[in-house]
Amino acid sequence: MTELAIGALSARTGVAASALRFYEDEGLLHARRTAGGQRRYPRAAIRRVSFIRVAQQVGLSLEEIRTALGTLPEGRTPTEADWRRLSASWRPMLDARIDALERLRDRLDGCIGCGCLSLRSCALLNPDDRAGAAGSGPRYLLPDGERPPGA
Repeated sequence: MTELAIGALSARTGVAASALRFYEDEGLLHARRTAGGQRRYPRAAIRRVSFIRVAQQVGLSLEEIRTALGTLPEGRTPTEADWRRLSASWRPMLDARIDALERLRDRLDGCIGCGCLSLRSCALLNPDDRAGAAGSGPRYLLPDGERPPGA
């Protein structure tokens, strides 16, 4: 089995060695130690680190990533079926995030239902802070939020 030193894994994934050590400290990545204390990673770590990078880029927390990686087998390299199962389990969460980003993109320039009533349009879209009755925060942008009239 081919193993990678931390520098080789860093070069292959584009992740700094310090970040790889951090991932190891966080339990996201595992390395074998040589007699001299050097880290040696299995080649499968390339996919694991790449997964961590992509997950972080879309805004997932380390805890969410840790939980997902915890579903993968420890004693063997994850198979295509393992990765497919993991990705399928994330689909609903990712779809919800995509929906939230689309709402933000499409409504950020208008009333967001915050109750500030400082914009001219708020008097039309949120008269008397109607959105406030639905709860705190940007009610028109939250998934369960009330929609402004005509939207």
